[in-house]
Amino acid sequence: MGRVIAIANQKGGVGKTTTAINLASSIAAAEVNTLLVDCDPQSNTSSGLGLAKDPERISTYHLLMGAASAEESLQKTELEQLWLIPSHKNLIGANIELVDAERREFRLRDALAPLRDRFHYIVLDCPPALDLLTLNALVAADAVLIPMQAEYFALEGISELLDTIERIRASLNPSLTIEGVVLTMFDDRTNLAQQVTAELSRYFGDKLCKTTIPRNIRLAEAPSHGQPALIYDVRSRGAESYIQLAKEILGRSGLTVQELPPPVDEAQEKQVVNAPKWKRWMRERNKLITINIVDR
Repeated sequence: MGRVIAIANQKGGVGKTTTAINLASSIAAAEVNTLLVDCDPQSNTSSGLGLAKDPERISTYHLLMGAASAEESLQKTELEQLWLIPSHKNLIGANIELVDAERREFRLRDALAPLRDRFHYIVLDCPPALDLLTLNALVAADAVLIPMQAEYFALEGISELLDTIERIRASLNPSLTIEGVVLTMFDDRTNLAQQVTAELSRYFGDKLCKTTIPRNIRLAEAPSHGQPALIYDVRSRGAESYIQLAKEILGRSGLTVQELPPPVDEAQEKQVVNAPKWKRWMRERNKLITINIVDR
């Protein structure tokens, strides 16, 4: 069964969508079949992977309303082993339309069930609110990855999310766990960042991810080109950080992660016509950054 990870935090602007796009892309670049589901009516994940707005396209809205199957919703992306179920602005109406619906909290879980044998990882990008859409994602998920900034208000907001997770465990999804807390837009030069990191480390222990995501202009630029950072600029600090985060997440699942030997030179590489493009995108700095997963 594939592992479902919800990227959630009710506070906006903490890097949920950036994390969803780049984590899913980095896992897919490790030759692991990955599905990214856009659960946010703003559809930033969809546009961030190059899908233009299309009101006729099957989206997460149709999934929740039972108007289409998950298989019909799948969209291919530039990465060979990454698929996307896009969102649409109509999804905001699902909060109202599903109020009296039967099994309203289990709609997404039921819709994704047929795909769990097909994908090793399913990543859910949640909206910045603790609404019915986020509730559906948390009920469908095996674990929650919480992106947050190293700021005081972020500490306040995470307590509400943790309370929601406990309530969902008690009544709807007892197997829901915290995959981890990842610090985004991180600047370790500030005293505040150091203090918040220390506080989170005391509270979450090893659930606090060792990998932090720095402020990086390439991460901000990549969505305007409809690409994840590892395609837009794999040499950027942002892309490298998300590759390291993917390694950490995969390692927590018991997968063995290793880097392959250095590749052949560029001229020889071009002669390998059958090599997937994304493998060549990740060969930089005289080493192979592509992650090889064994024993999966």
